[in-house]
Amino acid sequence: MSEIDLLEKQKEYTELLRDILPLRYSAEHPKAFVHTYGCQQNVADSEKIKGMLEQAGCELTEEKEEADIILFNTCAVREHAEDRVFGNVGALKALKRKKPSLLIALCGCMMEQEHIAEKIYKSFPYVSLVFGTHVIHRFPELLYNAVTGSKRLIERGSDDGRVYEGLPVHRDGSFKGWLPIMYGCDNFCTYCIVPHVRGRERSRQPEMVIDEARNMIASGYKEITLLGQNVNSYGKGLETKTSFPELLRRVAEIEGDFWISFMTSHPKDASKELIDVIADNPKISPHLHLPFQSGSDRILRLMNRHYDIEKYMEIVDYAKKRIKDLALTSDVIVGFPGETEEDFQQTLELIRRVEFTSLFTFIYSPRQGTPAAKMPDPYTHEDKARRMGELLRLQESISARRTASMVGRQYRVLIEEQAREGILNARTHGGIVVEVPGSPELIGSFMTAEVTEAGNFILRGRLV
Repeated sequence: MSEIDLLEKQKEYTELLRDILPLRYSAEHPKAFVHTYGCQQNVADSEKIKGMLEQAGCELTEEKEEADIILFNTCAVREHAEDRVFGNVGALKALKRKKPSLLIALCGCMMEQEHIAEKIYKSFPYVSLVFGTHVIHRFPELLYNAVTGSKRLIERGSDDGRVYEGLPVHRDGSFKGWLPIMYGCDNFCTYCIVPHVRGRERSRQPEMVIDEARNMIASGYKEITLLGQNVNSYGKGLETKTSFPELLRRVAEIEGDFWISFMTSHPKDASKELIDVIADNPKISPHLHLPFQSGSDRILRLMNRHYDIEKYMEIVDYAKKRIKDLALTSDVIVGFPGETEEDFQQTLELIRRVEFTSLFTFIYSPRQGTPAAKMPDPYTHEDKARRMGELLRLQESISARRTASMVGRQYRVLIEEQAREGILNARTHGGIVVEVPGSPELIGSFMTAEVTEAGNFILRGRLV
């Protein structure tokens, strides 16, 4: 069945749901609660699920207690995220007992793992619907079958290599939005479960991406974030080859006053062309998220990262040279199996050398089904926690110096939210938060802020 035919079939199921759901729940617009765990790609998937729920006649709610349908979109990247899901699903048992008609569904990356799906089936009998990342476009059909059938439904599917366009979207924000440009990952880092649960890389047609960006801008969006597990791989498999720097440039050419950002950029594919496009276009955020994971070439080989520190520093040095007010962030894993004290010290040395704006730090979490989970690991959690503490103290001192250097300067900022009474959170083009006095009416607008005070990670200032 073609993509068009399959999506037309889903529209038929949507119409059936509009008739059936009000009868099942004795409400003209049954209420649906959707909670997302994990990355921005999961958030974008949930926005599609919410869009399909709305088309089926549901009303979205932020309160689980009043929901008729509860759906958790799960993350499999770290054990902590999985434990949170299990704990929160367990807490739903009492709600199901009070409201027997409540339909509980789980989807996302966790559900693409067979052992997880089996655990859900055996341990949580009140979960009616389980489905993976590869069948999100079939959600209306799955929901219909779960509502009308007498059996619990598990649908994990397989990666068919297709991109399904035209799914409805309920965007969570009104001025900041996510825009996926590709799906899946071909890198197979030894610690990472993502390629196993999200499938191989497949890119959206550039025209589709540009049209969606144009529509978002026309609707008032001020910042658009292009999403991909590795945006630098964008274009693979397209009949007309389009590189990520070219796509980025074309989006930036759309008329309007807006910012563009993107994530995530893999160091092995990051190019000088990409850096030049960022440097030459004021609409593109001068923020580069470039995960290095480890400062040890030996560990990088064990991770299957396909670059060394020399290659990494080549692109970092070029970015620092070309991009004004560059904000450079990264991911780092502490305690990868077999990481020695020498390996860890090399990581610290890289952090000192680069002086990152901020870091996203993780203690290694083994993922069943990945090669790293089978590697010998002689170090204890206490050893790894000690190293993590040392790393965090180093980065805190670096961040404090960087934020202190911003005092007295003025920046264009996007007002994002109210932090507390009378105080707003604004964000610079490089992604750094500045707290400023102001009223909520300013949220969603561009302003100019002068930095007057610096903490380790947050600046304070005033609107000019």
